[in-house]
Amino acid sequence: MARYEYTVQDSKGETSSGDLEADNENEAINSLQAKGYFVLSVAADKASTTSGGKAGGGGGGRPALRDLVFFAEQLSTLLNGGVPLVRALSLLGENSTSKPLQYALAQVTKDVSSGTALYRALERHPKAFDNMWVSLVQAGEMGGQLPKVLKQIGAYIHSQDEIQGKIITAMAYPGVLMTVSGGVLFFFIVKIVPVFAEIFKSFGVKLPPLTAAIIVVSNLLVHHLPGLIVLLVAAWFAWKAYASTESGQETKWALLFGMPLFGDFLKNMMIERMLTTLSTLIESGVSILNAISVLEGVFANNIVFKRVLASVKADVAGGKSISQSFKQTGALPSLVTEMMFMGEESGKLPDMLVTLSSFYKEQIDQFTRRFNAIIEPIMVVGIGALVGVIVLAVFLPIFKLSSLGK
Repeated sequence: MARYEYTVQDSKGETSSGDLEADNENEAINSLQAKGYFVLSVAADKASTTSGGKAGGGGGGRPALRDLVFFAEQLSTLLNGGVPLVRALSLLGENSTSKPLQYALAQVTKDVSSGTALYRALERHPKAFDNMWVSLVQAGEMGGQLPKVLKQIGAYIHSQDEIQGKIITAMAYPGVLMTVSGGVLFFFIVKIVPVFAEIFKSFGVKLPPLTAAIIVVSNLLVHHLPGLIVLLVAAWFAWKAYASTESGQETKWALLFGMPLFGDFLKNMMIERMLTTLSTLIESGVSILNAISVLEGVFANNIVFKRVLASVKADVAGGKSISQSFKQTGALPSLVTEMMFMGEESGKLPDMLVTLSSFYKEQIDQFTRRFNAIIEPIMVVGIGALVGVIVLAVFLPIFKLSSLGK
């Protein structure tokens, strides 16, 4: 028999360490699990003194969402299969294709093997594991439901990744079309219009206002392009500096939410993300107050929703219901607050939040489908009209010259 050192967690989330004798490591694990413990690590005495584990290189970048989904789902599967947490983390870290995740997991494995709680170890890598991860894992560890919570994390991240993918797909075609069309128009204005401008100048014909305006634009682009680029870059940095201030943030989000067609879509996206995150947190056992704190971190870059959540948090801390708190802010549609209220009254708030988030996901899907259907004819007509205006501006003086010749 060999002696094995172990670190385990009981049903209350308390961590303890000790040692036992067993014929092999699997027998030691089975013995601990039979006592109702959640096994964090098991190692033979000699292995524990010599194990160092490679720390991994590359620094702490931000892993892709699909890598985090895979990690959460695989870790849940391994833990459900009885694999100790440290071994599961080490296995996933060594086999990860994401360098940032590989680096983070190497450090997390080292911390957990020394007795640190998993959520504490994840907390040290905010680029890889945000407040959402930390709060959910903490709730899972405390409630003895870590594999289940990891599944929920994977589902949540997959859902957000799916929505982002749909939006990118919807914007890809018009983006390519605008880039190609813009390049063609730029070439026409910079190369073709100056040739006609010289011809009109040599004839001394009086140019129509439209033609004169196109020639002015052409001259600006031909003779002052570097200056225009510098001006645009300076304006961009000036806007970024202004947008980093509180008043700039207010202006930025007022403009975004006020955009025709896209403003409501953007707001629906924010509401969907908030509802999905809130339902996932509450379902995992996170208290409503802590869930709102996590949401404040999720919306740290959106001053509008951040202020709404700060107000809701203060009201909930003062004893008000979450539905009443959101209703007073006026930030959410009455449908959302009323369904929240019904969920609280029936004791099924998480289910009601899931229903609401599904409704907003459908709204987002409908918008992307309709957008894809209507954007092509709109852009074709718009670009055609723009080209038509430029061609008309070039040919108007030609018509005038031909009439003078007659």
